[in-house]
Amino acid sequence: MKIIKIVIVLALFLVALALGSQNQAVVSFNYLLAQGEFHLSTLLGVVFVTGFVLSWLIFGGLHLKSQLQVRKLKKQIKKLSPSTSEPVQTKAS
Repeated sequence: MKIIKIVIVLALFLVALALGSQNQAVVSFNYLLAQGEFHLSTLLGVVFVTGFVLSWLIFGGLHLKSQLQVRKLKKQIKKLSPSTSEPVQTKAS
């Protein structure tokens, strides 16, 4: 499964490279504080890599948070397991 994910990411990267190599026009890009003239291929590459890194950071953080919660809950289960596994003694009437 991991290999399939790597192949998909590489395929997307190659598609971005192919699109970028076909778009050599110079475009004017207005960003928050200034304006710049960039090759369209460079702009596509930068936006692609920025989106990729940003998504990894967001979903990596969510994954880390869930893993920490799982670890915390497993510790709680381990802490409660010995006390609940002891047989309950009842008084015989």
